Amino acid sequence: MKSKYIRLTNQQWQFMKKHLPIKTKGHYNLRDLADAILWILRIGSQWRNLPETFPKWQSVYYHFRKWGKDGTLIRLNSALNKLERLNQGKAETPSLLSIDSQSIKCSSFISKDKGIDGNKKINGRKRNVITDTLGLVWGVVVSPANYTDGSIGQAVLQPLLGYLDRL
Repeated sequence: MKSKYIRLTNQQWQFMKKHLPIKTKGHYNLRDLADAILWILRIGSQWRNLPETFPKWQSVYYHFRKWGKDGTLIRLNSALNKLERLNQGKAETPSLLSIDSQSIKCSSFISKDKGIDGNKKINGRKRNVITDTLGLVWGVVVSPANYTDGSIGQAVLQPLLGYLDRL
């Protein structure tokens, strides 16, 4: 495991560039924006604490939200998952997936999208994750903890039915 964040290599960037939109708002380099987003995800820092070597945090956050809303991040994750499966000698798409949920406590001042999981006696949110046999994440849905696993399982699985033909 790497102890600190290392910027994208040229080979990694060439793969990512194919899946990112060409136009960006402002004058920032697309690679710097992607590096900044990956830095935030790796370090777990706040957006406002983004180092000076990256573009302004507002611009990085704007692109992160935009790519999340238009499906760019999902397409990139799917392409990376397919590449890793091929590198492991498996078929491009999985035929078997596993869904699991985890209830997480929320702070008392958070009231939106929060509920009580009666089985685990947790007041908060529930994270539902769908993975393949390699442990690659194919989908995530966060919901109030009082929603049943069956109903949320449908929401996690539904977007995958269109492009996972072996499922």
